[in-house]
Amino acid sequence: MEARNIALRLSYTGTAYHGWQVQKNAVSVAETLEKALASVVCHPVKVIGAGRTDAGVHARVYVANFRTTSGIPTERLPLAVNTRLPDDIVVSRATVVPDSFNAIGSCRKKEYTYRIYNSRIRDPFYVNRVWFYPKLLDESIMAQAAQQFVGTHDFAAVRSVGTETRTTVRTVHYFDITRTGKIIDCRVCADGFLYNMVRAMVGTCIYAAEGKLSPSDIPEILSSRNRTLAGPTAPPDGLYMTNLWYDEDVL
Repeated sequence: MEARNIALRLSYTGTAYHGWQVQKNAVSVAETLEKALASVVCHPVKVIGAGRTDAGVHARVYVANFRTTSGIPTERLPLAVNTRLPDDIVVSRATVVPDSFNAIGSCRKKEYTYRIYNSRIRDPFYVNRVWFYPKLLDESIMAQAAQQFVGTHDFAAVRSVGTETRTTVRTVHYFDITRTGKIIDCRVCADGFLYNMVRAMVGTCIYAAEGKLSPSDIPEILSSRNRTLAGPTAPPDGLYMTNLWYDEDVL
């Protein structure tokens, strides 16, 4: 049978995994998914993911694609593969896509949400799901700081040294910070993200709320391209990939 290109919509909690990307000596989401798919389609599988999520990072929405010569009906794939996946990874949809579709290359925009549990006493139901932050944060100052990141900028000052990229210029479409009770949600959408960029932006907003820098300092920090002037990198536990935009109907 001729090979089909199939896009999968999935979600996962990343606590047990060393990120999305296949690693030599650590369990990853991609490797776990590839093994499950291979046992369904009866041939080795290589998946392409929408982006690299780090160890401990979660995805409410994620897209991956793979090629298969198997004749299994597309609509049966999610149920078949879910029986072979651990409980913390779930495939919710499978779609046949054009040969040119690539989960990372075809993605136009991505949204991440960073969750902070801002309370003096931690909540056991949020372990590994939020950044527990016991010092009271003023979310209105965090929101003012977040607005400074919106637009097209060089984001070298808020990335960790990691995978080399052709350019550190990105466009942030929105960066909204809202509080509901003890939970502060930091929602950011961009055409792409640098390594640890969201977590460093959140850390910088927290520095602003603590008075360690002013929201008005952020344009100068970005211009400096100096990572040491921005805030710390927030821990991975609170980070979720929450939305993706494609021209194809894969979500």
